[in-house]
Amino acid sequence: MFSSTAEYALRAIVYLATNTSGRWSSHAIAGATKVPPKYISKILSDLVAAQLVTSRRGPHGGFVLTREPERISVLDVVNAVDPICRIETCPLGIATHGRNLCRLHRKLDDTIAMVQEALRSSSITEMTEPSRAGNKCLFPTIRGEKLPPGKRGRTVAKG
Repeated sequence: MFSSTAEYALRAIVYLATNTSGRWSSHAIAGATKVPPKYISKILSDLVAAQLVTSRRGPHGGFVLTREPERISVLDVVNAVDPICRIETCPLGIATHGRNLCRLHRKLDDTIAMVQEALRSSSITEMTEPSRAGNKCLFPTIRGEKLPPGKRGRTVAKG
């Protein structure tokens, strides 16, 4: 139901929400979230355009959330990169249906509305908390790795 782009954007946002100790390079985000580096750059650009993330160039640059994770909904992130579209008119182009959807398309649109509401009511903070099973997404850090110029990110010493 959700595109890879939406999944990758959510991974990036959750990563930034759980790693608040500074700005993070696209290289660091890509490595930790297992998203192809060129793809993460496009996604981060979309998240900047949606004002969910801000970026700064240079040696102390990188990406950071624009607001607290509890003020960002999962729907905000999904819509920033791959908007969920409602069915507003007959997808078959039947002129007599217009905005009066048949039962099939009404049911599908009602389902889309429920998904939107579920995502709207879920904050990114919720995505950083452990699940009922005690699991949460823990992204690896780049351990002791020297990053090339322009690819700077936070590092953690080995050991």
